[in-house]
Amino acid sequence: MIKLGVIFGGESVEHEVSIISAVQAMNKLDAEKYEVIPIYITKDREWYTGDSLKDIETYQDLDLLKRYCSNVVLYFKKGRYVLQSKGFFKRIVKDIDMVFPIVHGTNVEDGVLQGYLRSIGIPFVGSDVAASAVSQDKIFQKHIFANSGLPITNFIWFFDSEYNDDSNAIIKKIEKLKYPVIIKPATLGSSVGIAVANNRDELVKAIEDAIVYDNKILVEEVVENLMEVNISVLGNYQNMYLSEIEQVMTDNDLLTFEDKYIGNSKKVGTSSKGMASASRKIPADIDKKLREEVEDIASRAFKELNSSGVVRIDFLIDKKNKKVYINEINSCPGSLAFYLWEPIGKKYSELLDDMINTAIKDYKNRTNKIHSFESNILRGFSGSKGLKNTKLK
Repeated sequence: MIKLGVIFGGESVEHEVSIISAVQAMNKLDAEKYEVIPIYITKDREWYTGDSLKDIETYQDLDLLKRYCSNVVLYFKKGRYVLQSKGFFKRIVKDIDMVFPIVHGTNVEDGVLQGYLRSIGIPFVGSDVAASAVSQDKIFQKHIFANSGLPITNFIWFFDSEYNDDSNAIIKKIEKLKYPVIIKPATLGSSVGIAVANNRDELVKAIEDAIVYDNKILVEEVVENLMEVNISVLGNYQNMYLSEIEQVMTDNDLLTFEDKYIGNSKKVGTSSKGMASASRKIPADIDKKLREEVEDIASRAFKELNSSGVVRIDFLIDKKNKKVYINEINSCPGSLAFYLWEPIGKKYSELLDDMINTAIKDYKNRTNKIHSFESNILRGFSGSKGLKNTKLK
């Protein structure tokens, strides 16, 4: 049985979304194959573990959570990956074989957490450091997609400091695009901080809202006759598989946080089902040619970024001109996009198995490569004097 640490939460505006996604997954993992060990990161960056973290109701009272769960750190100790309690009397709380990060947003999905996991050497599910970082930064994505010949909308981007120093120059640059435009914080997800502007007044307000969340801002033209469709890709650079395509349904100018995570529920206190609660049409109402184009672009984008595990790739389609644009890739999508796999016969538990098996293959591939050498260039050095006659290349 694999001792599987599921990491979620973190210092992110998508903290609660991560909890929902993780609790969904933990309750679908096969108990005969995995010992599921929850690892919850609070908003103040403390790590906790305990079986009660598998229950969504636990998070309604964080004081009780902290009282009945163990405050831990994850590290490598004498050939083992362990969760060790903090404080004066330290003890090993759990051993971990591998980690499954189910995380969304800044400092967790963007390569930061993945970098820590790589540095201690533990196998983990999902995209590696570089792919995670690029997938979190919409501007990086735009440049890579454009360089790869993938179709994207016209856009510009800028730093918050550039806007604060000379807002008129930035606005003039933006207005070389065609209204309406959509304004996005570069590194956030779940539609946080995103707005559509039809004129200069709306543009200014949207920019001022966006820079509250991020120091890089993306502005791009809105696609006319818009239809939004999404597809999920599973696997790695060697083998990849495609899900069903969904058509996103919303009454708003864009898919909002509420569309994604609150759904149509009007009842106060109703628990969100994560991205599974969003309004959608599956399969999407597109013809065979458009479907094949979306599938081809998705496969190419997944490989270009060297993604792994499960991603969701979002597309914008001009229905009148039948023009497809890739919008963005999500390295750890809400609810792990399981709702896109069920229509083609893949159960959520099977999807999770596939992600874990891919992670094991990635780990084996990685450990078969050379990462360090036996030689030690410091051997024989005697203090600072030993550096005088040494040339480093």
